[in-house]
Amino acid sequence: MAGMSDRAIRGVSRRDMLRLGTLGLCGSGLSLPGLLAAESHSATHGIRPAADNCILLFLDGGPSHLDMWDMKPNAPDGIRGEFKPIATSLPGYQLCEHLPRLAQHMHRATVVRSMHHSVNNSHGAAVYTALTGHDRGEVGGLASQNDHPHAGAVLAKLRPTPPNVLSHVHLPYITQEGAGNPPQPGFFAGFLGRSYDPLFVLKDPNAADFKVPELTLISGTSPSRLAQRRQLFDSLGAELPNRADRSHASEMTAMQARAMNLLTSEQTQNAFRLTDETAANRERYGRNIYGQSVLLARRLIEAGTRLVTVSWAPDANATWDTHGNNFKSLKSTLLPQLDAACSSLVSDLADRGLLERTLVAVFGDFGRTPRINGNGAGRDHWNFCYSLMMIGGGFKQGRIYGSSDATGAFPASNPLVPGDILSTMYAALGIHHEFEIHDQLGRPHKVVPAGEVVYELLA
Repeated sequence: MAGMSDRAIRGVSRRDMLRLGTLGLCGSGLSLPGLLAAESHSATHGIRPAADNCILLFLDGGPSHLDMWDMKPNAPDGIRGEFKPIATSLPGYQLCEHLPRLAQHMHRATVVRSMHHSVNNSHGAAVYTALTGHDRGEVGGLASQNDHPHAGAVLAKLRPTPPNVLSHVHLPYITQEGAGNPPQPGFFAGFLGRSYDPLFVLKDPNAADFKVPELTLISGTSPSRLAQRRQLFDSLGAELPNRADRSHASEMTAMQARAMNLLTSEQTQNAFRLTDETAANRERYGRNIYGQSVLLARRLIEAGTRLVTVSWAPDANATWDTHGNNFKSLKSTLLPQLDAACSSLVSDLADRGLLERTLVAVFGDFGRTPRINGNGAGRDHWNFCYSLMMIGGGFKQGRIYGSSDATGAFPASNPLVPGDILSTMYAALGIHHEFEIHDQLGRPHKVVPAGEVVYELLA
């Protein structure tokens, strides 16, 4: 402990210091340094990024395209649904009547109405396909260390943020396949390793006592004490023999330094301080867990976070999986909450000059059946055709791409798969979709296993 006396670190116990460097994420025991370790690597691969950041509003469970983005008012009874289409700010394009605020932003949006993939039963497998572009069919519903990584993990590796900024954050739930079941795959770093997993913020941002203990100094530990610990780490690193095994210790010292940067970063700490927002603005987003999560996502992007995922369900069956009461659930809760949060987000990003460089992506794991079922007017899973929306971040404004047939059952033109959308998103973010990334055994993989950039969607 050269240069550091016992007195200098007195009051910070060994146990406290172990806790100080640890993030108790989901009970996993991940260390904060391990979570934040990122290989410094440039992956622009000749692509100039149009976007620097992304907010993904993931409508987990399968939003009904027929009752939101691709309404069929002239379809037969039993298919067209209960809602009426309304005019939007994009001439000729109509949206559901229960999305009136979002309708005023459609001149800024790209809407794709011709999505499809192979998974119809397992939410987990469909979520994994939608988030990674790796379509492994119905058997792909369990998370594995061999999974393809979430876009946030890829960005953390290939477009890393400064050491005092969180690279990617996931909130407010790690969505389960069903209540009490394992987490769905697709949200994690997979073969890149757990150090590239997101920071999971699993607290309710709408709660009066909201805070993120993982990024809070433990009681009795001042920033000055933390600075003393950094000096200790630096001195230990300097005393290591000059040999090959020094690199591991040096890497750990760098990880510890980044952990300490985050724990003392005013920029990062302020991002989570939702009480700094006016009461009126918080109301505008919606005083519920999703509205406040979207508001927090905006604040994190402003603080430099590369990607924020908002998973809109505690479990796959809890929100957008409307097998029963589709219209009641959409009308009373789901669409008003999405309308308030997403429209406020787009307005704020535009007003702050951030929308051009921030991609807002809104999609789910699949769509819903054209035919309304007898289970309390619900719609069932439908992977054969669904819709999604992109706003900002290098995507074209006022672009309606692809179409479905008369009942919204199958693509009628320009069919796309998730790999195509992800490839296009990566292109906007400055990453080539065929760039090779390596798993922990050194094996090469494409960023997107199957898919092509759809240049017609990009500005």
